[in-house]
Amino acid sequence: MLYDYIIENFSLGEPIFLSELPGKSKNYLRQEMKKLVDEGRMERLYNGVYFVPYKTILGTKGKISVEKYVEKKFLSIDGKIAGYITGLHLANLYGFTTQNPSCIEVCSNNATTKQRKISIDGMKVIIYKPVTEITRYNKDALQFLDMMTYLDKYSELKGESLKEKLNDYKKKRNLDFNIVKKYLYLYPDCVYRNIYNGGLMSELV
Repeated sequence: MLYDYIIENFSLGEPIFLSELPGKSKNYLRQEMKKLVDEGRMERLYNGVYFVPYKTILGTKGKISVEKYVEKKFLSIDGKIAGYITGLHLANLYGFTTQNPSCIEVCSNNATTKQRKISIDGMKVIIYKPVTEITRYNKDALQFLDMMTYLDKYSELKGESLKEKLNDYKKKRNLDFNIVKKYLYLYPDCVYRNIYNGGLMSELV
């Protein structure tokens, strides 16, 4: 039974895409999911996107995981790397700023325009088109170059503190600067300045 498959393979709040479900056809799956929604056993977020309704420990209605939706829709499509987190969210994630982002920013092959804003269950998500196709090979390099584009805008660190944090980031991401150099030409001149100020220029020579 389809519902049993869902319960066994998806966690509470996890977005479930129609393409992830087994079935004879998409029309069959849509009909089956409509029945489950009508019965109150599933909830529809958008056409083709569902989740299992649940209650929180406070007894309130549980929400869909926006982060998981973003991951499935924009970052990893069919198990293939397709995007990465960027912007203030990335700077906060790695400790360059204590500012809490009010939205999630991603760069994704799934972007249809240069920049698009959507709302997912009340959370704003901004999707940017990448400068080149994102792959497993270049993802970390492109994400690093993105961050160096706006580092002086978001970072609260300066001088030695900034250099230490960037060195730590480089080690955590196991950055290959031979790959970084291949894509430098696609980015603005400020990237060179931020790399220099961050004490990483020696990595490029």
